Amino acid sequence: MRCVIARFPFELTKSGVLDSMKGVKPEEIVGDSVTIGRRAYPVKQVGEVVTRQDRRDFSADEVLRAMTKLGFTCRSAAREAVPAPALSPLQHASAMLGTPVAV
Repeated sequence: MRCVIARFPFELTKSGVLDSMKGVKPEEIVGDSVTIGRRAYPVKQVGEVVTRQDRRDFSADEVLRAMTKLGFTCRSAAREAVPAPALSPLQHASAMLGTPVAV
């Protein structure tokens, strides 16, 4: 598949990405990630290995878009970082009691 990352065209294939990432140790994931094989990698690490460009030259969105089109599972940090709203003790107790059932 042809894609443009950091204004440079690349001809990427799923098998080519798998081969490129073989033997690469995943770094700690802080933001977006891509699952390649059985390992999850930071998006910027994948982009650096696959394109051989410096991480500052491309955005994570460019790599996410390309990896998604190739069929890899991508996870965005923005969706996972949204915490559930905290319940007050009164709301928690009300939730545990449930709603009254009409008889």
